[in-house]
Amino acid sequence: MTSERNEPEIGLEAPLQWLKLGWADLLRNPGPGLLHGVLLTCFGWLLLWAASDRFWMLAGAFSGFMIVAPILTTGLYQISKQCSTGHCVGMSEVLRLWQSLDGRLIVFGLLLGFAATGWVMTSASMITALSPVPVRNPMDFLKHVVLAEDNWLFEVWLFVGGILAAPMFASSVVAIPMLVDTQASVRTAVLASWNAVGSYPLVLGLWALIIMGLVGLGMLTGLLGLIVVVPLLGHASWHAYCDLTRVA
Repeated sequence: MTSERNEPEIGLEAPLQWLKLGWADLLRNPGPGLLHGVLLTCFGWLLLWAASDRFWMLAGAFSGFMIVAPILTTGLYQISKQCSTGHCVGMSEVLRLWQSLDGRLIVFGLLLGFAATGWVMTSASMITALSPVPVRNPMDFLKHVVLAEDNWLFEVWLFVGGILAAPMFASSVVAIPMLVDTQASVRTAVLASWNAVGSYPLVLGLWALIIMGLVGLGMLTGLLGLIVVVPLLGHASWHAYCDLTRVA
């Protein structure tokens, strides 16, 4: 006789539940999360300063930054993992994870870094080559790229960015938390991530849109909103991983 597994399905309401659980983790142990947010916000300000007169590069740099961000928040996954057992840990636990120099996380981080660099260069090349006038500041980008009526540059820019971002998201949404949580190989973790996306494409498509929306809102506040958005999404991503692997 065989027994059937009655595992709960993941519905479209799941991303909101992940955010709720992530918010609870942040409130329970705010220090490490907010520190992550402050550091990544400062890095964003550094990008703004470095490319203040080269907005054609800045647009790609910020979107490329979103590709790499999940590997920079691995410490938040460890904190959420400990919170689920009733233990609130501090930055010492995060530092211990980083000091372990886990080769799997290093490899994955390098792969994401190469992908982000490729997109930054592609984005810069597209904007400089196809824009009818030089793009030097946000208003130039808005006027001559986003709102241009005589070309499809913005649509093509979004399409090419989506082609790159979609497989990166599909490869990492489960993989990075799994590498923190288990001793799985990079290949096993990436396959598990793709399997989750294949099983729940609508749910994870909605999750990707929520991530982009919250990050976009954080950027519109002069990056100050990222101080809260970064740890919220980091903790919520841990709960997404737990849900997706529990039913896999």
